[in-house]
Amino acid sequence: MRTDTGQVFKLEDYRPNDYLIPRTNLTFRLSPEATIVTAILTVERRDGVAAAAPLVLDGDGLTLKRVEIDGKKAKPADLLVTPDQLTILKPPARRFQLLIETELAPAGNEALMGLYRSNDVYCTQCEAEGFRRITYFLDRPDILSVYTVRIEALRDEAPLLLSNGNPGDKGNIRDGWHYAVWHDPFPKPSYLFALVAGNLGRVADSFVTMSGRKVELGIYVERGKEKLAGYAMDALKRSMRWDEEAFGREYDLDVFNIVAVSDFNMGAMENKGLNIFNDKYVLADEETATDADFANIEAIIAHEYFHNWTGNRITCRDWFQLCLKEGLTVFRDHEFSADQRSRAVKRIAEVRTLRAHQFPEDQGPLAHPVRPRRYREINNFYTATVYEKGSEVVRMIRTILGADAFRAGMDLYFERHDGEAATIEDFIKVFEDASGRDLSQFALWYHQAGTPNLTVSSTHNQSAREFTLEIEQSVPPTPSESRKRLMHIPLAFGLIGAGGKPVAYSGVEGASVEDGVIHLRKRRHMVRFSGVIERPAVSLNRGFSAPVTLSVEQKADDQFFLARHDSDAFSRWQAFNTLLTDALIAAFREFLGGRQPVFATRLTELAGSIAGDETLEPAYRALALALPGDADIARDIGKNIDPDAIHAARQGFALAIATTNAEAFSSLYHRLADKAAFSPDAASAGRRALRNILLDYLSLLQGGAALAARHFQSATNMTDRAAALAVLAHRHHASPEANKALAAFEKTYASDPLVMDKWFQIQASVPGPQAVDTVRALTAHPAFSMANPNRVRSLIGTFSSANQTGFHRADGEGYRFFAQTVLEVEKRNPQVAARLATALRSWRSLEPGRQAKAREALLSIANAENLSADLRDIVERTLA
Repeated sequence: MRTDTGQVFKLEDYRPNDYLIPRTNLTFRLSPEATIVTAILTVERRDGVAAAAPLVLDGDGLTLKRVEIDGKKAKPADLLVTPDQLTILKPPARRFQLLIETELAPAGNEALMGLYRSNDVYCTQCEAEGFRRITYFLDRPDILSVYTVRIEALRDEAPLLLSNGNPGDKGNIRDGWHYAVWHDPFPKPSYLFALVAGNLGRVADSFVTMSGRKVELGIYVERGKEKLAGYAMDALKRSMRWDEEAFGREYDLDVFNIVAVSDFNMGAMENKGLNIFNDKYVLADEETATDADFANIEAIIAHEYFHNWTGNRITCRDWFQLCLKEGLTVFRDHEFSADQRSRAVKRIAEVRTLRAHQFPEDQGPLAHPVRPRRYREINNFYTATVYEKGSEVVRMIRTILGADAFRAGMDLYFERHDGEAATIEDFIKVFEDASGRDLSQFALWYHQAGTPNLTVSSTHNQSAREFTLEIEQSVPPTPSESRKRLMHIPLAFGLIGAGGKPVAYSGVEGASVEDGVIHLRKRRHMVRFSGVIERPAVSLNRGFSAPVTLSVEQKADDQFFLARHDSDAFSRWQAFNTLLTDALIAAFREFLGGRQPVFATRLTELAGSIAGDETLEPAYRALALALPGDADIARDIGKNIDPDAIHAARQGFALAIATTNAEAFSSLYHRLADKAAFSPDAASAGRRALRNILLDYLSLLQGGAALAARHFQSATNMTDRAAALAVLAHRHHASPEANKALAAFEKTYASDPLVMDKWFQIQASVPGPQAVDTVRALTAHPAFSMANPNRVRSLIGTFSSANQTGFHRADGEGYRFFAQTVLEVEKRNPQVAARLATALRSWRSLEPGRQAKAREALLSIANAENLSADLRDIVERTLA
């Protein structure tokens, strides 16, 4: 574990390395305690580099066994060797061969970076800087190399030997050993290297590309779980076809393999031709996976496959350009899911995720631009800003240019930069060249941190038939950026009249308006629409055209009108969600003042009206009925947060909605009972989602516990079973019905770790002061392990990020337990510990008592001895 705080890497300091490694030959002789890795590197000095320039290779805790240069043993005087660096002081020629032999202990690698062993399976994770834990190398994204890999292992221990590219020679070696050779003809950076060896079951299929090539497909899982990989295979084939149709991208190797492993730091990894997945994003059937699991599998399978072009064939020049592969590929997987499912529902879900994770990041001490300008530990920049906001920036390019010009720009990007390590400037340039548009101001979205706010007011002059929007933009200060430049913000809008019909206008001045989008480029715009006879209701940021916040002077009547009549599905949801949020914030303030809030009947009735509106998709209605979460309300309040008061307001409002609509909700709940065979398709999933949120409301009424218990007992799929268990645990905590259901679930699924994660999650998110003791006790459960990232995220991650009242317990015990646990996890896995620690990023928004206790917990982590670079970076920035 690296405990140094590390240097600060700056974008402005980027320089190409003096050397290239065009070819890399690797031989692995696998052993749990003593794997031997022999790397033979073809090294070339760049033109114009002085002959005396040393070759400095990266390492991380390596044990060096041997170095040869052009077949001769290197002299000790010609080398500088540490576990973290190998320097060839006087490289012999412009081009030479360098042999490096290292010894690894995969079984003892609990950090799960580099080569490690999980459940008797050898596996690698090399992004971002894991390859240097395997051998000394120029471990940076702009060093592209053609890899040939030979893997040797005991056949009984590892009958399956996989690596990147296409399979080559294979055969037996003496004493029960065997080997396999893999060759990847496409140059790639070291972070995309992959190796898997073990005894796994295979699900086989094939795909015929648009040019008629047959590609062999394989998904490898633990033996006995092959039947759980069928949906993942179906999602893969749909992804391959969609990428051909939507972006003209055809797969380029003879094989495409996916391996599912149970110990994995991330969701999945896009290694060329050999994707490695956290098994929770591969394994699914109706008995063990929820509808959300099926949707995640579909999206993540697609995301990693789409990386073949946006990330692999075109990679990023340096880690500052991470959003170039991740933000772009998130955009692509969002579009895929929207086409496979419901575009409106998917868009709402995307925005909810962005607001829940990226907006707080932009508003706190960990804020950074989509393309950071500096970092100390790159593992800490796999963030919602890079992924989710990065995707929104790509979406805005399409909004500004239009679909055709955007596609032309993407085609030019693939043509111009295939086989290269590219930059954000390269990406912006292809769209400028394809469209003839100047995107220099727009590019600030990549370079400037913070969430822009738009303040909007409107007036209607009936006699002049003129409607005016006054719009002002501002970006709040963020760490190291106190002064902000003006952004180019594409604001989609609609003027809505009686019955939801669009209001016509004859002309517009004060801003560029194209295809229903106002292009904001100045601090303040007075946008005047002429020929407007009736005063319209204004629908703003339709489709969430820009990742901004809105402060709109708008009458409640207009919001109610838009919630019923807006033709833009997202904006209709947003209008209703704004009404809910405003009511919850008002109730929060009533509770703080010691008063009992009263909720407007017309709002609770509107909830019932939306629930029963058969013109809306069930999934859409389910999303609309989901009240903003405790953390969402806290984010909108902004400061002096009391989580207990927020939770009380939310509980009171839910009861008011349930009481107003009891009869209608009950009738609809029973009508939605699914009598057909289970299907994970979007329509079926939507009906289950609506029925389960109705159950949540009905559970608050008399007889609610019994209703939820019957729902649990009669459930024929995990979606319904887990939903009922959550309702019992959350709404009827410690009741006989809840205790009985929790025990039954545990007994049924005790041997299935992924399902037990749901059991941990449900209990870790039960609100209230008892949560700390519950979670502490569950860490001793036989199914829990601090060494497994999925278990840690399901229990500790859920408690700290999804249980506002429990985690933020007023006496600070939640913070103290959390700090102790983070330090315990860090001993094994610094990456997971650092990501957990981000749960305290918004500590300054708490009321003073909790704020002081949260700070104490952060300081207790910061002052711990031998803190890893990963965790120290997060904690110091959070405290700064």
